[in-house]
Amino acid sequence: SPFHAHGADVVWQIGTGYFGARNKEGEFCINMFKDKIAQYPQVKMIEIKLSQGAKPGKGGILPGAKVTQQIADIRGIEQGKDCISPNTHSAFTNVDELIDFVELLAEASGLPVGIKSAVGKLDFWETLADRMKKRPGEGVDFIQIDGGEGGTGAAPLTFADHVSLPFKLGFSRVYQLFQAKGLVDDIVWIGSGKLGFPDRAIIAMAMGCDCIDVAREAMLSIGCIQAQKCHTGECPAGVATHHPWLQRGLDVSQKSERFSHYIQGFRKELIALSHACGYVHPAEFRGTDIEFSTGINHFDPLSTVLGYEKSAIHYDSVSSLIN
Repeated sequence: SPFHAHGADVVWQIGTGYFGARNKEGEFCINMFKDKIAQYPQVKMIEIKLSQGAKPGKGGILPGAKVTQQIADIRGIEQGKDCISPNTHSAFTNVDELIDFVELLAEASGLPVGIKSAVGKLDFWETLADRMKKRPGEGVDFIQIDGGEGGTGAAPLTFADHVSLPFKLGFSRVYQLFQAKGLVDDIVWIGSGKLGFPDRAIIAMAMGCDCIDVAREAMLSIGCIQAQKCHTGECPAGVATHHPWLQRGLDVSQKSERFSHYIQGFRKELIALSHACGYVHPAEFRGTDIEFSTGINHFDPLSTVLGYEKSAIHYDSVSSLIN
């Protein structure tokens, strides 16, 4: 959108609705995609959204009442009509077609192209790793694994609570599949799903993530209270509403400062934890630095207990002497 053209780098996430690159029938249009890439040099990566942890296997609905002329122009849809994103992509139907689609976007844009997905059954991931092994030089440049614990108030509660694997389980299973094929170093790994806290971010990096995405915590920093009224247009915090009176609750100048402070504090604590463990950067953490607990005073190795919530980061006493 025009609001993404203010200078910051942008990752263009392409979902099943193909907004910004769709024809009148809602199908992907390569010519529109090329036009947008030329129009927005801020775009640095293309992410194909297969699913997200909050509502895997389910599409999205933007009620017609919220489809203003501005939103209609940005998305390429009709004003005032419900905007329904299907739960599957129409541009591809299997793994080989997905790889072909990835290569099409990469050739048209000259940018890295990857995927974002929650994790359930491993059939898809096994096939993707196998195909990328058999098609050297082709396939995704990055993979973002979204944990089932992620999601905002826009997600159906049952899906947010019970569908798809938690981040630690999902990521470890997919990572190991690609590791077995010798492909992990050819892919940038991204984690998401309640990782906006320093300890969780470090655990994700110790497991193999090169970077993380933060959404929920960023939303909370600007006032979201997860009232689960996003679709009604009556968000009491003013975040997801067109109501002028409610919008006054989101003071942009004030909330942008709060978001900035959150990011600065987050980074500061990440580095502080790293230094305490004898590292310069959180990317230096390894799996042996983390233990997960099944209960008080009982710790098991990372490799055997990836799904438990309690965790401990190994503090390095030597680092105190060095620093």
